[in-house]
Amino acid sequence: MNHPTPIRVMIVDDSAAARSALARLLSADPDIVIAATAADPFEAAKLMRNGLPDVMLLDMALPRMDGLTFLRRIMEQHPLPVVVCSSFTEAGSKNAIRALEAGAVEVIGKPRLSSREDWDEAQVRLCDAVRAAVETNPAQRTRPRTRPEGPGPKLTADVILPALKPNPNAGPVKGHVVAIGASTGGTEALVQVLSALPTGLPPIIVVQHMPEHFTSTFAQRLDGLCQLTVQEAKSGDRPVPGTVFLAPGNHHMLLRRSGSGHVIEIVDGPCVARHRPSVDVLFRSVAQSAGNKAMGIVLTGMGDDGARGLLEMRQAGARTLVQDEATSVVFGMPKEALAMGGADTARPLGRIPGEIRGWAAGVAPQLRTG
Repeated sequence: MNHPTPIRVMIVDDSAAARSALARLLSADPDIVIAATAADPFEAAKLMRNGLPDVMLLDMALPRMDGLTFLRRIMEQHPLPVVVCSSFTEAGSKNAIRALEAGAVEVIGKPRLSSREDWDEAQVRLCDAVRAAVETNPAQRTRPRTRPEGPGPKLTADVILPALKPNPNAGPVKGHVVAIGASTGGTEALVQVLSALPTGLPPIIVVQHMPEHFTSTFAQRLDGLCQLTVQEAKSGDRPVPGTVFLAPGNHHMLLRRSGSGHVIEIVDGPCVARHRPSVDVLFRSVAQSAGNKAMGIVLTGMGDDGARGLLEMRQAGARTLVQDEATSVVFGMPKEALAMGGADTARPLGRIPGEIRGWAAGVAPQLRTG
């Protein structure tokens, strides 16, 4: 049975084929209906006079007015949840960063639809993005759902990294590490957290749900705003103090033991907890490789990716916490992590940098934590 008040989506894209494909993908979810489609911002603005959609799916490359300009005008005149759906070249990724700064809820890549597997994965990503977007609107927070998630399979971290029992003979590992997971609203949350941290901290490894080719641009933006060095991770990177590693879009990131230290591994594979990269995959690998020498943090986001992994980190002796509801754009991932027992502490976003500094000062006093 479908919900009596489904999520109404407007698609704005200059390609008729893209509008048709996106509409078909979203229509797979019975709680989503296509309210309107438009080929350019002027047509969209005319349609919006008859009523605003719950969510807008917006391309960046549009005729007559570019998507970024249109987004800014929407936010000035009729603020509503906007998901940017575009192809991300280097220039496109920079525009996507600007779109997030202008008020877009999320950015996702234009789906590749060359196979049935591509089609199924695109349905999951699009529907989840729309659901996350509508939950950021305060008027929609209490909207009940007959189905908490969109269509498609939901795999666990087992498909990438098997669960292991602690190995008492593994030997000591040197170095502490902070692992952070985030989704909807996480880009700006990460800016606030990471820009408030001093140099000299243990290495920080981050999974933020975002498209391929976008993470490189986002890492560059963070690097320019932070005292820490921020870079997109690649296989073989060795985490060192004062450095932040961001998982590349469309790839999973793991932390592996290498001798008495750690090394980062980037792998392909199916979506886990409906995402690639997945927070659960990272957190499980950190639990296995770093144990009680780690700190795990779940920030704002829709769904439950990271909840199981944070529990595994806590069971391995790591310090764990989540962002609180009042400061989360979407209190989905933190809420699920609390419910599962992965953490018993929720902190306002502004206090999380202090939590990291305090933990680092306690476990690694030889590091300068400011």
